[in-house]
Amino acid sequence: MPRRTAFAVLAALTAVVVLVSVAIFLCVDRGADDVDTPAHPARGSAAPASAGTWVGTWSTSAAAAEPRTYDGLADWSIRNVVRTSIGGTSVRIHLSNLYSARPLTVTHASVALAAAPSNPSAAVGTMRRLTFGERTSVTIPAGQSVVSDPARLTVPAAADLLVTTYSPTPSGLVTYHPHARQTSYLAHGDHTEDSDGVAYTQQSPYWRYVTAVDVWSKEAQGAVAVLGDSITDGITSTAGANRRWTDYLAGRLRDEPDAPRYGVLNQGISGNRVLTDGTRFPPNNPSGLSRFERDVLGRTGVKAVVIELGVNDILRNPHETDAEQITAGLRRLTQLAHQRGLRVIGATLTPFHGHRGFTPALNAVRERVNQQIRAGKVFDAVVDFDAALRDPAAPQRLRPAYDSGDHLHPSDAGYRAMAQALDLKQLKGTASAAL
Repeated sequence: MPRRTAFAVLAALTAVVVLVSVAIFLCVDRGADDVDTPAHPARGSAAPASAGTWVGTWSTSAAAAEPRTYDGLADWSIRNVVRTSIGGTSVRIHLSNLYSARPLTVTHASVALAAAPSNPSAAVGTMRRLTFGERTSVTIPAGQSVVSDPARLTVPAAADLLVTTYSPTPSGLVTYHPHARQTSYLAHGDHTEDSDGVAYTQQSPYWRYVTAVDVWSKEAQGAVAVLGDSITDGITSTAGANRRWTDYLAGRLRDEPDAPRYGVLNQGISGNRVLTDGTRFPPNNPSGLSRFERDVLGRTGVKAVVIELGVNDILRNPHETDAEQITAGLRRLTQLAHQRGLRVIGATLTPFHGHRGFTPALNAVRERVNQQIRAGKVFDAVVDFDAALRDPAAPQRLRPAYDSGDHLHPSDAGYRAMAQALDLKQLKGTASAAL
C-alpha cells in the first residue's frame, strides 16, 4: 500500500474513533442530566435544570360533590388560597374531577403568590399561567384528575398560594373540600390572570378542584401524609390562621434543627371513618381504607404516614362497638403503607366525654382501641394524642384549655399540643417487618 494511502486510512480510522467517543460522552452526559431534572420535561417547560426532587408542599382530600352544583360553576373564576409547608423553585398543580359524571374543561388556570395572607391579589411579578401538556386548556374526564406542567416560580415555605381555574361551560357536580378553614374567592367571568383581586368579590369557605401542590426542591427530603378526620381537618381551628395541628407540625419540621425536612400533606376529612364510606357513588366522605391509595400512596414524595382515625367509627351511626374491627382496619392501612416501604405512626383516640354522642359504652370501645394501639399491635410507632389532650383530673374528657367547646374537637392550643406530642424522630426510619 502506498504511504500516502496508508496515512489517509489511518486518519479516517482516527476520525471514526473520535466521533464514537464524542457520541458516547454525549449519551452519558445526557443520562446524568436526566437524573437531576424533572422526568421528561415538556419542550419549553419551566422545569429547573439543577438537582432536586418533586415533593408535596400542600394537599387536601377530594371529600364530596358540592351540593347544588349540577352544572358546575360555568363562567366563574375560582381562586383557591392554599398554604405551603415547604418551598421550592418550581410548582405544579393537581386538579380533580372525581365527583362529577361529566367532563370538566378548564380553559385557563394560573398560580401566583398571594400579596398578603388570605388575600385574592397576587404579589407583583408572580402570576404564572398554567399549562397541561403545553396547552392552556385541559379536559378532565369524569372521575379523573390531572397534573399541570411545571411552572417556574420561587415558592417560599409557609406562604399563601393562589390557584385559579376558569371553566366556561357546564361540567357537572363540583369536586370540593368543604371545611377548608380558609377563605377562597370567586369572580364572574375569566379573571384567571388578574393580579389584583378587585373582581374577586365573592368569598368561599371551600377548596374546589385543586387537591395538591408540588414544588421542585433541593432541600426537602420528602413529605409526611396525615390521614385523619375532622381533628386533622382542623374544623375548630381559627379560620384563616393556619392553626390546624398539621400546620404546627409543619412549623416544627421547618424550625427544629434535627427534624427531617418534610412537607406536610393534610388528608383530613371531617366525619371520616376507617371502615365505612359515606353516601353516593363515588362516595362522599370515602373511608380511610377506600381512599388510602389515592390520598396517601398517590401523593408526591411521601416518606412517612400519620394516621388519626377511629373516633367517628365509634361515634357515628351505625356505631362500631367492636374494637377489633376498628384496629383490624387500622392494621390494614399500615399493611398498605408497608407495601410501599412507608413507616406508619398511629394516633390514640382522643377523649369525648361531654360531647352529645358520649356514652360509657362507646368510651369503653375507644379505650379498648387505645390499649391495642399502645401495645404496639397496630402501627410502627405511636403518638399518644389521648395522653396529650386529656384532663388529668378527668381522663375521659379534654383538658379545658384544649377543648374548643364541643368536648370533641381541640382548640388552637389543643392542636399545638398535638403537634408537640409527635416525636419527630418517629418520622424517620423504616417500616416494621411485621406487627
